[in-house]
Amino acid sequence: MRLFFLFFFLSLGSLSIAQSEETSAVNKVIIHEDYRMEILGRKESDINTAILKNLARIGRGYRLMVINTYDRANAMKIRGQLLQRFPEQKTYMWFANPYIKIKFGNFKTKDEAESYQKQITNMMNGATIYLLPDNIEVKPDKDFNPDDMNN
Repeated sequence: MRLFFLFFFLSLGSLSIAQSEETSAVNKVIIHEDYRMEILGRKESDINTAILKNLARIGRGYRLMVINTYDRANAMKIRGQLLQRFPEQKTYMWFANPYIKIKFGNFKTKDEAESYQKQITNMMNGATIYLLPDNIEVKPDKDFNPDDMNN
């Protein structure tokens, strides 16, 4: 009896293999692409580009250390002057006990930072302004290419 079941299962296995080889040559699969798949792909690409633009907002560059002082009133005065005179640049002010520190700008190049450094030195009557390499905020332009981030 066991021999009969063994023979029966072996013959079914070989029969199914032979059958699938014969039918695969005859059957063909035709794929009709849904037009919405292309729209979905474009939307996914736009979302990925927007995410990468957010990641691209931080880069290496330069900032100017304008002041490091105990005097809060003086720090606020200098910050106000910087905001009035250079509205196109950002001013970063924070308290690091016991000092108040002000950094200025988001400069991609050293030359651009040095230009502002001279102007601020003149504005502050010859005070020493330090140029520091730092992580800066970068605004991606409208021609942003996410593939350029890999390089």
